[in-house]
Amino acid sequence: MSDDRTRSPRRGMCAAVLCLEAITLGLSTPVMISIDKVSTGTALSVGLGLTVACLLLAGMLRKEWGYLLGWAVQVAAVALGFLVPLMFFLGALFGLLWGTAYFLGRKIEREKAAAYAAFDAESA
Repeated sequence: MSDDRTRSPRRGMCAAVLCLEAITLGLSTPVMISIDKVSTGTALSVGLGLTVACLLLAGMLRKEWGYLLGWAVQVAAVALGFLVPLMFFLGALFGLLWGTAYFLGRKIEREKAAAYAAFDAESA
């Protein structure tokens, strides 16, 4: 079986979203530190924790549970808006990107599998 048949477009797109989201979450850490209502320890643990979670998760998307954890990260990114109000918008934006990558990737996988099945049936 060729490499193109086994490569997952959903995994690639979702991993890209998580990597870009990690940058955004990492940059939210100094913003949280600069505002008075968030302690430095909380800002570092939440901001950098979510950043590391995104990067680790980008590599764990071979299993279906990785996508479930990806949805949890999207919820956490939106909830970060309670500390940094701009994150309500950015979290929702990344949630939309994640959902688009997830559902469009699944559709592409189904259509690709159907096309290969039709080609194999035609060639046999």
